[in-house]
Amino acid sequence: MADTINSDAALSRLLTGYSAEVTSPDRKAIDAAADVMPEGARVYIAALPNKPVDGQVEAASRLRGIGLEPVPHLVARSFASPEDLDRLLGQLVEGAAIERALVLGGDRDDPAGNMTSALDIIRTGLLEDHGIRRISIGCYPEGHPRISDEELRRALHEKLEAADKAGLETILVSQFCFDPNAILNFVRDLRADGINTPIRIGVAGPAKAATLIKYAMICGVGPSLRALKERQSLARNLLGAVTPEDILRDVAVAREREPELRIWGIHFFTFAALRKSIEWAEERIDRSKDPDAVPDDVFAENSEKP
Repeated sequence: MADTINSDAALSRLLTGYSAEVTSPDRKAIDAAADVMPEGARVYIAALPNKPVDGQVEAASRLRGIGLEPVPHLVARSFASPEDLDRLLGQLVEGAAIERALVLGGDRDDPAGNMTSALDIIRTGLLEDHGIRRISIGCYPEGHPRISDEELRRALHEKLEAADKAGLETILVSQFCFDPNAILNFVRDLRADGINTPIRIGVAGPAKAATLIKYAMICGVGPSLRALKERQSLARNLLGAVTPEDILRDVAVAREREPELRIWGIHFFTFAALRKSIEWAEERIDRSKDPDAVPDDVFAENSEKP
């Protein structure tokens, strides 16, 4: 069957409906999103630690105003109290009509309050109180530097169960990784463990090798750094741009061979270079049939509950 899969077509289908990430103060990236992303595309808005939330609200409002779908990060360790979360959700709904969010625990060592995990946010009931019914939850193909694999898996089950009880529809978004085998084996392990939630695969957008290595170290992406460093293009030129094409071709082909993996698209970590990531993706998407195509929502495509 491998010979019958056109990797160009598979890559195009995988990339269609991609999402991308910006940080709330990054006006340049938001302006680029307005220029190059198709209407309705999802833009995740990262919140920087110890920064006022006003910037996140402003970014979400601007993205909504230019026809894109804002998906704010809600980071448990950044809220001093549930009341602060309640206030931010109210501002995001009123100012940007948000309908979904990425719910995270956060990595800061000194939590601002008593909430420390995505599960704490889900259990407040505030998401559904503000009309949010769709959330993303982070996951880690290579594990987490400070959390055991067993604890990560247990916590993921708990978050999905709590979200289901709250009536929240959920997708997973993975941390970026440089090894397609690590990504695919991680997803296969999820399915074998009974986790059937659709997943967006996180990848680093095109960037210089030095930039990728820098952010990989910051984000705790360790094991696949060896795969990154050993790639021939890097060996030839550590200052040259590195793209995720080889990774995504392997993921795209596997996705078509194994639809049970329920891989739903790609999420770009853009490292302040959103335009470069989106232009790279758009060059590989065949929009000849429908130039403005954005795929149906995953929650409509996948009615089965996790």
